[in-house]
Amino acid sequence: MSRRPFHRAGEAERRQDLITATLDCISEYGLQGATVRQIAARAGVTGGLIRHYFTGKEQMLQAAYREVMVTIGTTAINAAEAAGSDPRRRLHDFIIANVSPPITDPRTLSLWAAFISHVRVDPEFARIHRENYLNFLGSLEDLLSAFLSANSRPIAPEECRKLAIAINGLIDGLWLEGSLAGDLFDDQALPRIALASVESLLGGLSLSHTDAPRDKT
Repeated sequence: MSRRPFHRAGEAERRQDLITATLDCISEYGLQGATVRQIAARAGVTGGLIRHYFTGKEQMLQAAYREVMVTIGTTAINAAEAAGSDPRRRLHDFIIANVSPPITDPRTLSLWAAFISHVRVDPEFARIHRENYLNFLGSLEDLLSAFLSANSRPIAPEECRKLAIAINGLIDGLWLEGSLAGDLFDDQALPRIALASVESLLGGLSLSHTDAPRDKT
C-alpha cells in the first residue's frame, strides 16, 4: 500500500484527503478490512489526527458514502448544466452522463455495493441515501418538465415524478450493465440504448435530434 507524501494542508483539504483514502482502502480491502490505521497511512497522517476530523471509523464511512453518492449525482447534473439552455440537449446529456464513465465504472460500483447494505441498518446511511436520491430525482424531474413543456406536452408534477422514477430505474439498470460487463459493449452501445428507451417512455419525443416526434405506427 502506497503512502502519500506529507505536505501541509488546510482543514478542508485534509478532511477530503482522509475521505479519499477511506474510499481507496475500501476499494482495496473491503468495508470491514479497511482499518483506521490503513486509512491514516494511505492519507499520510497519524491516527490521532484522524480523530480531529472524525469521531471514528463509522463516521468516516458515512462521509465516504456521501462522497460516492454526491459525486455520481453532481457529475450528471454538471453535464446537463454544461449543455447550455436547450432543454433537449440538457436532458440528453444528463442521460448520457449516467451511463458513461466516470459514473459507469467498476470501482464506483464496487464502492456503492460495499456501502449499500448499511442503508437498511444505519439511520445516517439511510438519511444520506434518501437525501441524494431525492436530489437526483428532483433534478431529473426539472429536466423532464422543461423538455416536455418545450415540446408542448406539459405534465402534472405527480406524473412527472412517476416518469422520473421510471427513467431512474432504467438508468440504474444500464449503469449496472456498464459497470459489471462494460467489455461486452462498444462505447456508444449503452448511451444509444438509454436514449432509445427514454424516448419510448417520453412517447416518441426525440432527444437526439430537434425533429418532430416520431411516428409510433
